[in-house]
Amino acid sequence: MAHFRSFIFLLGYTLFTTVYGVLSLPLKILPARTQHRIIISWTHIIIFWVRISCGLRYRVIGKENISKVDMPVVILSKHQSAWETFFLQGLFWPASTVLKKELLKIPFFGWGLASLRPIAIDRSNPRSALREVKEQGLKRIEQGNNLLLFPEGTRVPIGQRGKYARSGAEIAKTAGRPILPVSHNAGSCWGIGGSFLKKPGLITVVIGAPISVDEKDTRQLTQEVEDWIESTLEDILAERI
Repeated sequence: MAHFRSFIFLLGYTLFTTVYGVLSLPLKILPARTQHRIIISWTHIIIFWVRISCGLRYRVIGKENISKVDMPVVILSKHQSAWETFFLQGLFWPASTVLKKELLKIPFFGWGLASLRPIAIDRSNPRSALREVKEQGLKRIEQGNNLLLFPEGTRVPIGQRGKYARSGAEIAKTAGRPILPVSHNAGSCWGIGGSFLKKPGLITVVIGAPISVDEKDTRQLTQEVEDWIESTLEDILAERI
Protein backbone atom coordinates (compact mmCIF):
# COMPACT_ATOMS: atom_id res chain seq x y z
CA MET A 1 0.00 0.00 0.00
CA ALA A 2 2.82 2.44 0.86
CA HIS A 3 4.35 1.90 -2.58
CA PHE A 4 1.02 2.57 -4.30
CA ARG A 5 0.41 5.72 -2.25
CA SER A 6 3.95 6.90 -3.00
CA PHE A 7 3.29 6.40 -6.71
CA ILE A 8 0.10 8.46 -6.48
CA PHE A 9 2.08 11.19 -4.73
CA LEU A 10 4.70 11.14 -7.48
CA LEU A 11 2.04 11.60 -10.15
CA GLY A 12 0.59 14.63 -8.37
CA TYR A 13 4.03 16.01 -7.55
CA THR A 14 5.03 15.81 -11.21
CA LEU A 15 1.82 17.54 -12.30
CA PHE A 16 2.03 20.36 -9.75
CA THR A 17 5.72 20.93 -10.40
CA THR A 18 5.18 21.07 -14.16
CA VAL A 19 2.32 23.56 -13.81
CA TYR A 20 4.27 25.83 -11.48
CA GLY A 21 7.40 25.54 -13.60
CA VAL A 22 5.53 26.75 -16.68
CA LEU A 23 3.70 29.41 -14.66
CA SER A 24 6.98 30.81 -13.35
CA LEU A 25 8.14 31.81 -16.84
CA PRO A 26 5.57 34.57 -17.61
CA LEU A 27 5.76 35.68 -13.96
CA LYS A 28 9.32 36.88 -14.55
CA ILE A 29 7.91 40.21 -15.73
CA LEU A 30 6.60 40.82 -12.19
CA PRO A 31 8.63 42.14 -9.24
CA ALA A 32 10.72 39.46 -7.51
CA ARG A 33 8.69 39.56 -4.29
CA THR A 34 5.43 39.11 -6.22
CA GLN A 35 6.86 36.11 -8.09
CA HIS A 36 7.97 34.67 -4.77
CA ARG A 37 4.55 35.20 -3.19
CA ILE A 38 2.79 33.33 -6.02
CA ILE A 39 5.22 30.45 -6.46
CA ILE A 40 5.54 29.76 -2.73
CA SER A 41 2.04 28.27 -2.89
CA TRP A 42 3.72 25.37 -4.72
CA THR A 43 5.42 24.33 -1.46
CA HIS A 44 2.12 24.42 0.44
CA ILE A 45 0.47 22.25 -2.20
CA ILE A 46 3.27 19.66 -2.07
CA ILE A 47 3.04 19.44 1.73
CA PHE A 48 -0.74 19.12 1.50
CA TRP A 49 -0.54 16.53 -1.26
CA VAL A 50 1.98 14.29 0.52
CA ARG A 51 -0.25 14.37 3.60
CA ILE A 52 -3.34 13.38 1.62
CA SER A 53 -1.66 10.81 -0.62
CA CYS A 54 0.87 9.27 1.75
CA GLY A 55 -0.28 10.16 5.26
CA LEU A 56 2.63 12.43 6.22
CA ARG A 57 1.01 14.49 8.95
CA TYR A 58 2.89 17.15 10.89
CA ARG A 59 2.77 19.31 13.98
CA VAL A 60 4.79 22.39 14.86
CA ILE A 61 6.00 23.07 18.40
CA GLY A 62 7.44 26.44 19.36
CA LYS A 63 5.79 28.43 16.59
CA GLU A 64 5.44 31.30 19.06
CA ASN A 65 9.22 31.74 18.91
CA ILE A 66 8.86 33.16 15.40
CA SER A 67 6.95 36.15 16.78
CA LYS A 68 9.63 36.80 19.40
CA VAL A 69 12.03 38.22 16.81
CA ASP A 70 11.87 40.97 14.24
CA MET A 71 12.25 39.49 10.80
CA PRO A 72 14.41 38.77 8.94
CA VAL A 73 16.34 36.09 10.81
CA VAL A 74 18.75 33.24 10.07
CA ILE A 75 17.08 29.82 10.34
CA LEU A 76 19.38 26.84 10.89
CA SER A 77 17.66 23.49 10.49
CA LYS A 78 18.36 19.79 10.65
CA HIS A 79 18.43 18.29 7.14
CA GLN A 80 17.02 14.80 6.56
CA SER A 81 14.78 14.93 3.51
CA ALA A 82 13.11 17.03 0.84
CA TRP A 83 10.06 17.49 3.08
CA GLU A 84 11.59 20.22 5.25
CA THR A 85 12.90 22.12 2.24
CA PHE A 86 9.31 22.56 1.08
CA PHE A 87 7.74 23.06 4.50
CA LEU A 88 10.19 25.53 6.02
CA GLN A 89 10.23 27.83 3.00
CA GLY A 90 6.48 28.20 3.35
CA LEU A 91 6.54 28.51 7.14
CA PHE A 92 9.19 31.23 7.16
CA TRP A 93 8.11 33.09 4.02
CA PRO A 94 9.74 35.12 2.62
CA ALA A 95 12.81 32.93 2.90
CA SER A 96 15.80 32.25 0.69
CA THR A 97 17.55 28.92 1.00
CA VAL A 98 20.97 27.66 -0.05
CA LEU A 99 20.95 24.92 -2.69
CA LYS A 100 23.02 23.27 -5.40
CA LYS A 101 23.22 25.28 -8.61
CA GLU A 102 22.51 22.11 -10.61
CA LEU A 103 18.93 22.03 -9.27
CA LEU A 104 18.07 25.18 -11.20
CA LYS A 105 18.88 23.40 -14.46
CA ILE A 106 16.16 20.78 -14.00
CA PRO A 107 13.25 21.53 -16.39
CA PHE A 108 10.06 22.77 -14.71
CA PHE A 109 11.35 22.08 -11.16
CA GLY A 110 14.32 24.40 -11.54
CA TRP A 111 12.23 27.10 -13.22
CA GLY A 112 9.85 27.29 -10.28
CA LEU A 113 12.68 26.98 -7.78
CA ALA A 114 14.44 30.00 -9.25
CA SER A 115 11.37 32.14 -8.49
CA LEU A 116 11.82 31.38 -4.78
CA ARG A 117 15.01 33.46 -4.83
CA PRO A 118 17.43 30.81 -3.56
CA ILE A 119 21.18 31.15 -3.18
CA ALA A 120 22.56 28.72 -5.74
CA ILE A 121 26.14 27.55 -5.18
CA ASP A 122 28.70 25.43 -7.00
CA ARG A 123 29.73 22.74 -4.52
CA SER A 124 32.66 21.70 -6.69
CA ASN A 125 34.37 24.92 -5.57
CA PRO A 126 33.94 25.06 -1.77
CA ARG A 127 35.86 28.31 -1.28
CA SER A 128 33.85 30.15 -3.92
CA ALA A 129 30.62 28.58 -2.62
CA LEU A 130 31.30 29.77 0.92
CA ARG A 131 31.97 33.30 -0.30
CA GLU A 132 28.78 33.25 -2.37
CA VAL A 133 26.69 32.06 0.58
CA LYS A 134 27.98 34.88 2.78
CA GLU A 135 27.66 37.62 0.17
CA GLN A 136 24.24 36.59 -1.14
CA GLY A 137 22.99 35.68 2.32
CA LEU A 138 23.65 39.16 3.64
CA LYS A 139 22.09 40.64 0.53
CA ARG A 140 18.90 38.60 0.96
CA ILE A 141 18.62 39.69 4.60
CA GLU A 142 19.03 43.33 3.58
CA GLN A 143 16.22 42.79 1.06
CA GLY A 144 13.94 41.56 3.84
CA ASN A 145 14.17 37.81 3.32
CA ASN A 146 14.76 35.29 6.07
CA LEU A 147 17.75 33.07 5.36
CA LEU A 148 17.22 29.30 5.59
CA LEU A 149 20.33 27.15 5.84
CA PHE A 150 21.03 23.52 6.59
CA PRO A 151 24.38 23.66 8.41
CA GLU A 152 25.14 19.97 7.79
CA GLY A 153 25.28 20.85 4.11
CA THR A 154 23.56 17.71 2.89
CA ARG A 155 20.77 15.36 3.93
CA VAL A 156 21.74 13.09 6.79
CA PRO A 157 19.93 9.80 7.59
CA ILE A 158 17.76 10.03 10.67
CA GLY A 159 19.71 9.17 13.80
CA GLN A 160 23.00 10.37 12.32
CA ARG A 161 24.79 13.70 12.62
CA GLY A 162 26.71 15.61 9.97
CA LYS A 163 29.41 18.20 10.46
CA TYR A 164 27.88 21.60 11.21
CA ALA A 165 29.35 24.44 9.14
CA ARG A 166 29.78 27.90 10.64
CA SER A 167 28.64 29.90 7.61
CA GLY A 168 25.11 30.42 8.99
CA ALA A 169 26.44 31.70 12.29
CA GLU A 170 28.89 33.96 10.47
CA ILE A 171 26.09 35.53 8.42
CA ALA A 172 23.93 36.02 11.52
CA LYS A 173 26.84 37.55 13.40
CA THR A 174 27.74 39.92 10.55
CA ALA A 175 24.13 40.96 10.01
CA GLY A 176 23.43 41.24 13.73
CA ARG A 177 20.39 39.01 13.36
CA PRO A 178 19.28 36.25 15.77
CA ILE A 179 19.26 32.56 14.88
CA LEU A 180 16.18 30.36 15.02
CA PRO A 181 17.17 26.68 15.34
CA VAL A 182 14.84 24.02 13.93
CA SER A 183 14.80 20.29 14.66
CA HIS A 184 12.51 17.63 13.19
CA ASN A 185 12.15 13.96 12.32
CA ALA A 186 11.01 14.24 8.69
CA GLY A 187 13.52 11.57 7.70
CA SER A 188 11.40 8.96 9.49
CA CYS A 189 8.72 9.43 6.82
CA TRP A 190 10.57 10.75 3.77
CA GLY A 191 14.10 9.43 3.37
CA ILE A 192 17.21 10.99 1.86
CA GLY A 193 18.08 11.23 -1.80
CA GLY A 194 14.53 12.01 -2.92
CA SER A 195 13.42 8.58 -1.68
CA PHE A 196 10.46 7.25 -3.66
CA LEU A 197 8.86 5.48 -0.70
CA LYS A 198 6.98 7.72 1.72
CA LYS A 199 5.97 6.18 5.05
CA PRO A 200 2.84 7.46 6.82
CA GLY A 201 3.46 9.02 10.19
CA LEU A 202 3.66 12.18 12.24
CA ILE A 203 6.48 14.63 11.57
CA THR A 204 7.30 16.81 14.56
CA VAL A 205 8.92 20.17 13.85
CA VAL A 206 10.32 22.04 16.84
CA ILE A 207 11.33 25.71 16.58
CA GLY A 208 13.73 26.77 19.31
CA ALA A 209 13.93 30.05 21.16
CA PRO A 210 15.88 32.77 19.31
CA ILE A 211 19.62 32.58 19.87
CA SER A 212 21.26 35.97 20.29
CA VAL A 213 24.55 36.51 18.47
CA ASP A 214 25.77 39.06 21.02
CA GLU A 215 28.96 38.26 22.95
CA LYS A 216 29.45 34.91 21.20
CA ASP A 217 31.82 33.95 18.42
CA THR A 218 30.75 31.86 15.45
CA ARG A 219 32.20 28.68 16.91
CA GLN A 220 30.17 29.08 20.09
CA LEU A 221 27.02 29.91 18.15
CA THR A 222 27.38 26.90 15.85
CA GLN A 223 28.00 24.58 18.79
CA GLU A 224 24.95 25.96 20.62
CA VAL A 225 22.79 25.41 17.54
CA GLU A 226 24.13 21.88 17.03
CA ASP A 227 23.64 20.89 20.67
CA TRP A 228 20.06 22.17 20.67
CA ILE A 229 19.08 20.57 17.35
CA GLU A 230 20.57 17.17 18.16
CA SER A 231 19.29 16.98 21.73
CA THR A 232 15.83 18.05 20.60
CA LEU A 233 15.87 15.39 17.89
CA GLU A 234 16.73 12.79 20.52
CA ASP A 235 13.68 13.92 22.50
CA ILE A 236 11.48 13.71 19.39
CA LEU A 237 12.66 10.20 18.55
CA ALA A 238 12.24 9.10 22.16
CA GLU A 239 8.72 10.60 22.12
CA ARG A 240 9.54 12.90 25.00
CA ILE A 241 8.02 15.78 23.05
